Amino acid sequence: MICHTLPADAFGDHFELSALPLPRPADGYAVQRLDTDTLLDRASGRFLPVRNPELQALFTSFAAAHAAATAWVLANCANPVEHQLAIVPAGFDPVLQRHVLIYGVLCGQP
Repeated sequence: MICHTLPADAFGDHFELSALPLPRPADGYAVQRLDTDTLLDRASGRFLPVRNPELQALFTSFAAAHAAATAWVLANCANPVEHQLAIVPAGFDPVLQRHVLIYGVLCGQP
């Protein structure tokens, strides 16, 4: 059977940005590859480093980020359960002109 969707918590528990006690404000949701500083680019569908000037990583909703992460996993992972992705709050620093990982690089294993 071909899987066309992943569970709601496949990339972490659903959260609302406004409900999080963040050290700095978030501008949106992003899909992060665990153990890296890369985010899923909305335009290309590739993972790019946060310092890449072409990166467009912010999604306006958790659902939109989940849909993009699901599409990437289904297209790129032989075993979707082992995707190593998380939906995270992220920002954009207008001075540095780059995305900001508010929680930093998340680890795949504790």
